[in-house]
Amino acid sequence: MKAQLSHAFASAVLAACLVASGCGSTDATSEATDGTQADPTASVDAPVDGAAVYQQYCAECHGVDLRGTDKGPSQLSIIYEPDHHSDYSFRSAISEGAPEHHWWFGDMPPVEGISDAEIEAVIVFVRAEQERLGFEQ
Repeated sequence: MKAQLSHAFASAVLAACLVASGCGSTDATSEATDGTQADPTASVDAPVDGAAVYQQYCAECHGVDLRGTDKGPSQLSIIYEPDHHSDYSFRSAISEGAPEHHWWFGDMPPVEGISDAEIEAVIVFVRAEQERLGFEQ
């Protein structure tokens, strides 16, 4: 009985501290950190749409169809097959940039503002498109 009371007391104290600090709010319309209303149905682990991220960050240079532009090379070039440019190479180029090689567009700058999850989603998208469309010589 004494242990149950101690546990109940500790739980009540913890709950009171969380509420006092703003961490224990159970109000479904609590404010997010940016002052907007938080969406209680939003999933923290929502999947990232690699195609949308590619269009946002990559398409301007690498083409909406991955076939390149006058600013960047085609991601369907045989040069970008996984045996020659691994996922690590893609990840590194996106996050750190890449010196000019295999192309004449100049150095690739790092992609600003892209998250690690978005990078992974882009790589999955590009690899799926490479498999679907095939590589060009």
